[in-house]
Amino acid sequence: MYQVGDLVFYESTGVCKVIGITTRTVERHHQVNFYVFKPLYQQNYIILVPVNITKVFIRPIISEGEANRLLDLIPTIATKAYYNCKLSQLSEHYETFLKTHECLDLIRLTISIYDKKQIADHMQRKFGSVDEKYMRRGEDLLFGELAAALNISKNEAAEHVAAQIKLDRGVS
Repeated sequence: MYQVGDLVFYESTGVCKVIGITTRTVERHHQVNFYVFKPLYQQNYIILVPVNITKVFIRPIISEGEANRLLDLIPTIATKAYYNCKLSQLSEHYETFLKTHECLDLIRLTISIYDKKQIADHMQRKFGSVDEKYMRRGEDLLFGELAAALNISKNEAAEHVAAQIKLDRGVS
């Protein structure tokens, strides 16, 4: 059971702080305990999640040590840009990375789409809207969790990741 003050990764919302645990009456006098989550990076938004629910994904955020390990790992991660002219299959491919709720998969996702964007830019082609959507979503979740784990801003987390990607690609 999570405690007030804990940071958790919740579904597709990302990092949330447990700001309370409350009891609500549901279905005619049945008492249910709920976590009260406040997403760290969304204003004026509260989420109530039943404590005993198993249908949604909740986990503790990664540790500072794990965040640093993942950042150090970035230059060794081999990725390949994924192409598919069927947008539904492209979306499905990207969703597989998001659905694991793992930082390493978010890193793989964002780097592979970043590579695809670099190729499009180099060839002076338009970058696809589906690619853009999933790159932004992956970055948002990844940078949010790294920032929370390292106690830095999301912008600083993004800079750390970008620096590691540039090391990997030999970009100056």
